[in-house]
Amino acid sequence: MKKFSILGLFIFALISLNSCKTEDDVVFVTDNNGELAFTNSFSAEYVLTPQTSGNLGERFTWEDASVDVPTNITYQLQKSITGDFTDAETVGATTGNEIAITIGDMLGYAAEAGLDSDPETEAPNTGEVSFRLRSFIGDGGEENFSSTASLTVVLPEATDVTAVCEFDELYGVGHALSQTRWTWDNSPKFVCSGNGVYKANVHLTAYSGNDDGNFRFFTVPTDWASGRNYPWYADAGYTIDANLVNAQDGDSNFRFVGTTGEYLLTIDDVNKTITLGEPEAIGTCEFDALYTVGAAITQTGWTWDNPADYFCDANGVYQTYVQLTAYTGNDDGNFRFFTVPTDWDSGRNYPWYADAGYTIDVNLVNAMDGDSNFRFIGTDGFYVLAIDDVNKTITLTAAP
Repeated sequence: MKKFSILGLFIFALISLNSCKTEDDVVFVTDNNGELAFTNSFSAEYVLTPQTSGNLGERFTWEDASVDVPTNITYQLQKSITGDFTDAETVGATTGNEIAITIGDMLGYAAEAGLDSDPETEAPNTGEVSFRLRSFIGDGGEENFSSTASLTVVLPEATDVTAVCEFDELYGVGHALSQTRWTWDNSPKFVCSGNGVYKANVHLTAYSGNDDGNFRFFTVPTDWASGRNYPWYADAGYTIDANLVNAQDGDSNFRFVGTTGEYLLTIDDVNKTITLGEPEAIGTCEFDALYTVGAAITQTGWTWDNPADYFCDANGVYQTYVQLTAYTGNDDGNFRFFTVPTDWDSGRNYPWYADAGYTIDVNLVNAMDGDSNFRFIGTDGFYVLAIDDVNKTITLTAAP
C-alpha cells in the first residue's frame, strides 16, 4: 500500500504540471468595438488670429474605450482637410483621455485648407477641418474610430482701413465712472474705433444728490488741465444723451442721471453726438464677450440671472467692473468663466487657463473642487477683472 501511494502522488504531480503548461498557452482575445466619442463641447466657430496663436484652440476629451480585459489602449487624434480622412494625419497620440491643440496649430490647418484673411484674393476666409479619434490595442492591434467632428475655422479678413481721430484715446475720470472715481487709477480709455468715433464700455454710478454722478473727459492722462466738460461739447454743437446733463458744479462736469449699470459710451466727433447704449465688443477677440457665474460673483451667485459679462475691449482683452465675495471656507469664493451664456458646458476653469500658460493674479487660485473653479481669496470689494489673451494674463485691480 505504501508503494502504491507514492506512485499515485507521482502521477498526480505529472498531471498538475501538464495542466499548468496548458494554462500558460492560453491567449486572451480582446474586443475594441465599444462606442468611442468626443465628450467635449465644440464652439460654433473658431476665430483664428496670429496674436492668439499660443492660446489653447480646443481640448479634445473622451471616455476610456470598452474592452473585455485590462490592456493598453492608445488613442490618436486625426485631422482631415478633405473631410473623408483619405488624407488623415495624426496630430497627437496618448494613452490618456485628452489631447489639446493650439490656435497656432489650427492656423496651420487653415493654411492647408487654402484659407486666407486677404479680402483681395478669391480664397475663402472660412472653412472646415475634420477630426476623429482612433483607438487601438497594444502595438497596432484591433482599431476603432469615433464619429467625425467638423470644426468651422475663421480667419478675420484684414483691412487697410484705419480709424482716424484727433487723439488715439480719450480718458474718463469722475465719481460716475465706477472703476476710477476721482482718481487716475483704472481710468477708462475711450479708444478711436472709427473715423472721429471714441468708444468705451463703462459702469456708471447715477447721481444721488452728492458728487457721485459726475465725471469729465480728458485728452491727456493725469493732466487735469486737458479736461473737456459738458459746456465744451454743448458749445461745439454736440447732441448729448438725455441721461447726461450739466452738473452745474464748479467745473461744469457731466452728470449721469440714468440707472446705475453698464453702458457703451460713444463720442462721435463727426456727427457731433454723445450717446449711451448697450455694451458691445470694441476690439478683436475670440468671442465678443465672456461671462462669469459663481458664488464669488456677488451679483449672480451660481445662477444665470445676472452673470458678469466681460466684453472685448481691446485686441484679445476682456474686462469688466465686478463685485467679488471672498472665500471663507465654503463654496462662497468660487466662480468660472463661460464663453456662452446659460451653457454650463462652455466653462473655462482655472486649469484651462493655467495649462495654456496664463499668469494669474495671486488672489485667484484653483478651488480644487469638483470643477476646479477659480477661487477668490482676496478682500471683498469691487475690482476690474481683465483677461488678456495676447499677453496671457488674468489680473485684478481694486477699484477706488
